[in-house]
Amino acid sequence: MVTETTNNELNTLLPERYPQHDLFICDVSDAILKDVMQHMEHPFYALSKKPETNVRRYEHNGNWLEITPSVKGLATIYDKDILIYSISQIMAKLKRGETVHRRVRINSRELLMFTNRGTSGRDYIALVEALDRLEGTRIRTNIVTGDEEQIDGFGLIDASSVRRKHGLDGRLLWCEVVLSDWVFNAIQKQEVLTLHRDYFRLRKPLERRVYEIARKHCGQQSSWKISLGLLLKKSGSLSPEKRFRQMIRHLVAHDHLPDYHVTLHDDDMVEFSNRGAVKPYDEAPAPLGHVSELQISDQARAKGRDHAKGWDIYGLESEWRMWVADKKIRVKDADSHFIAFCKRRGPYNGSLF
Repeated sequence: MVTETTNNELNTLLPERYPQHDLFICDVSDAILKDVMQHMEHPFYALSKKPETNVRRYEHNGNWLEITPSVKGLATIYDKDILIYSISQIMAKLKRGETVHRRVRINSRELLMFTNRGTSGRDYIALVEALDRLEGTRIRTNIVTGDEEQIDGFGLIDASSVRRKHGLDGRLLWCEVVLSDWVFNAIQKQEVLTLHRDYFRLRKPLERRVYEIARKHCGQQSSWKISLGLLLKKSGSLSPEKRFRQMIRHLVAHDHLPDYHVTLHDDDMVEFSNRGAVKPYDEAPAPLGHVSELQISDQARAKGRDHAKGWDIYGLESEWRMWVADKKIRVKDADSHFIAFCKRRGPYNGSLF
């Protein structure tokens, strides 16, 4: 894990480099920051800038996930910016009713500005290195995406190409990425969530990862709790628990995480509280207007906890609503339907899945 510095801790967010960037990037000014929910749930990406070359594997109840880096290292959470930008562009096109493809052409300068990066020669070189890691990182999994189950191997991107200006500066003009079928399938099924623009202003890799987890599980709920140990596991951080606790306390003290307040309780439970900026079910693929109106009683949540011991009941409720919307299910009895969903999930045994 990269050593965390304590200098200038009051400046917890990076400065906004392009506060009026929409004036210059007209073709992305409408794009909402999107990320594939499976990417936010599981630690696909390294949180260190140092090359990680170890294979990661997670297993639970017949579900498994194996991530194999290339010799250049595992794709990092900063490399992921390229995918977030690509996903955002595709979602913007879908919103406008345009045809979308797995191949996405990226104007390099626009990408750097969109992700709040500099535009020096070093930043362009870093983009090419990021493409190498994204293309080299291989995944084999049987995680279910939508109504399909994949058990074959694939990359985060299938291919990439770069166009560089010929001459002394060698400036990168544009690049293209071909998203994997798995990623593109998730986008088409609208398995995405909106991210806060300040995501790119978070200074530390772990802060980005913790925000993703909170966005996925807390969502539009008023609050969500998770044990410190489980949050550490979900984050993919290689830090010892003592160091991880210190970093969470930093988030608590400075309260700069977008969308959510963070509280660390004496029993080592971490609580995320919605700041009120996340709109209810704004990204759920909800062709049925009734999904956001379904009400779950406290009694039904209590029964759900009995059947799905160890799971966060509000996280399950959020997943249930997404599933109902995706399957276009007309629910007549929300409580009974939700309890049945919890029964199928079963007890949680401490795994990521």
